[in-house]
Amino acid sequence: MALSAGDRLPEAELLTLGEAGPEQVSLGEKLAGRKVVIFALPGAFTPTCSVAHVPSFIRTKGGFDEKGVDEIICISVNDPFVMKAWGEATGATEAGLTLLADADCAFTSAIGMEFTAEPAGLIRRSKRYAMYVEDGTVKVFHEETGRGTCEVSGGEALLSAI
Repeated sequence: MALSAGDRLPEAELLTLGEAGPEQVSLGEKLAGRKVVIFALPGAFTPTCSVAHVPSFIRTKGGFDEKGVDEIICISVNDPFVMKAWGEATGATEAGLTLLADADCAFTSAIGMEFTAEPAGLIRRSKRYAMYVEDGTVKVFHEETGRGTCEVSGGEALLSAI
């Protein structure tokens, strides 16, 4: 399933690191009745993801707030321990972004955004994309087609599209 505007997102259980360890997060519950930006990337601590993609959403968070976006969620096929450490290292957590782990790649696969690049050691990872979602329905979807860039899926591009 390749996503496009008008599609409903499937239910998914993602992970975050809570006080007592990993906790499940229902994506459906996070989206219900809310305006949410979701962006995804190949991996925490990878170059483009760390120095370009996440920072683009930190820079534009205020603009999304002004447009009534309730939450900005970053999803990666990593474990919740890595996502927590990465959120702290990039300043994403401090900026108010939510980082969630799709540890088993189930959500990424369900929306048709899974890829593998064995030479780079990226097995069952997420393609780079960004979307604006209202009450679980995709309103804007931007898939990055270039390698090592986040021009189409960056915060500025998505903000200007909504």
